[in-house]
Amino acid sequence: MTTEIESPQDDRLAELRARADALEWQLGQVQKDAETRLIRAELKAEAMRAGIVDLDGLKLLDLSAAKLSPSGDVEGAGAMIGQLKRDKPWLFGGASSSSPATPPPAQPPRQKRAMEMTDAEYRAARADLLKRRF
Repeated sequence: MTTEIESPQDDRLAELRARADALEWQLGQVQKDAETRLIRAELKAEAMRAGIVDLDGLKLLDLSAAKLSPSGDVEGAGAMIGQLKRDKPWLFGGASSSSPATPPPAQPPRQKRAMEMTDAEYRAARADLLKRRF
């Protein structure tokens, strides 16, 4: 009858195998986390192109169906955002019923030129400038 005596090498080998298993599990978790972050970033970019107003609305999406393609894009991201836009249109910017026209661009007020002023306006403006000068 042979008795097996555990040698220090066997203990070290078992320890290294356990460490390798733990590191493989940790690597898998990091890869899943990176994939989830990449999917969220791609969906965020797609939602911004679609005109989303509140990015917190992306939390309503079911990310379990999202898959990364080999090129790094999310397969069906446009369809997912399109469905969200149909289901929850208030998350996206649209035409306002209270103001259908766009406001004019802001322009700083400009002073009248001396050639455009009447004599009375010119005298008043000149007097105002002279007051400020002294």
